[in-house]
Amino acid sequence: MFKSFFPRPVWFFSSLVLWFLINLGLWHSGGSGWGVYLGLAQGYQDATLPIGINRFWTPKFIWFYLWFFVATTLFALFWRFKAHHPWQRWSVWGSAFILFNIWFGVQVNVVLNEWYNPFYNQIQNMLSQGGGDVKFLYQEALTFIYIAMIYVTLAVFNLFFVSHYVFRWRTAMNDYYTAHWEKLRHIEGASQRIQEDTMRFAKTTEQLSVSLIESLMLLMAFLPVLYQLSSHVKVLPFVGEIQHSLVWASIGWAALGTVILIIVGMKLPGLEFNNQKVEAAYRKELVYGEDYEDRAHPLTLQELFSRVRWNYFRLYFHYAYFNMVRIWYLQLDNIYGLFILFPSIAAGTITLGLMMQIMNVFGKVRESFQYLIMSWPTIIELLSIYKRLKAFESHIK
Repeated sequence: MFKSFFPRPVWFFSSLVLWFLINLGLWHSGGSGWGVYLGLAQGYQDATLPIGINRFWTPKFIWFYLWFFVATTLFALFWRFKAHHPWQRWSVWGSAFILFNIWFGVQVNVVLNEWYNPFYNQIQNMLSQGGGDVKFLYQEALTFIYIAMIYVTLAVFNLFFVSHYVFRWRTAMNDYYTAHWEKLRHIEGASQRIQEDTMRFAKTTEQLSVSLIESLMLLMAFLPVLYQLSSHVKVLPFVGEIQHSLVWASIGWAALGTVILIIVGMKLPGLEFNNQKVEAAYRKELVYGEDYEDRAHPLTLQELFSRVRWNYFRLYFHYAYFNMVRIWYLQLDNIYGLFILFPSIAAGTITLGLMMQIMNVFGKVRESFQYLIMSWPTIIELLSIYKRLKAFESHIK
């Protein structure tokens, strides 16, 4: 699954994490200011960033672009000499490109969040003071459109690139399995595992990985902002005054939902795995029946289909209460951010612009902490695919 596309997967991913931590440490321990040695203005890293698209070509961003490119080049060169792999250009450079697009999307979210506060504060002032200059509203709306255009264009291009990335990974797995076809051809459902499971595994793994990285980057970008905004919201409902209230409220709510859904969804991966097994057995008998008259008798098909039906009915039952709990949690989550602000709104300690900014940041941080909640059905599907392909690969060895 992995070694067909990545060079020495265990060492590759371990070195990737280590290299990421080294670069993160260097950046935050002074590396963000090393751009002055290339001619950038002194103190550029501490300068106030504009709220608009011109933020993305300020000296601070230009230096990060150069840093990311150099770090990626060094990592790619290391693995090119360490273990030359036929898919290395896609697995190394392609992964780096996707990672950069995720980071850039997070930065777009950050600038949009900063746009909320002055825009809605000005709306509040206009409504309370009998009006104002309409040019400000048009100008700020245009700023939002420019930022959104960049975000949408990048997102569409990233989806296009990711589609090619996933198909390359599927191609690598397909080549690996077909090279060992003589050992695999007698396994039940071998054709399905090569044709379908490779596609689903590559696509699902990429989706979950991108979501996980995006969640981590959102946390890195918005958690410090939420920490600062907590100074405006000191009281929580039913809890009272507490330091860093918004941070604790987001962590607690996400942790509660994660634990509950893990408990109620514990049986689903095994059932999904069994479901594919009984489906494969039924489909295989039907395929034999197309070529041989003594196969696919009605009684045999009836028995095989009864196993399919029994497993599906069990799956429906367990998904029923799982979806009930999950959907209820997500519905309550829609008003949770506003609920947390009720005491501060009633006390009049925050403005409309600040409330909108807090709710946006609070939502981003909650979404990051809720990665498992939002992705649990997909994780269940991936676990079942992984089990099938792992059992498949065991025959090669």
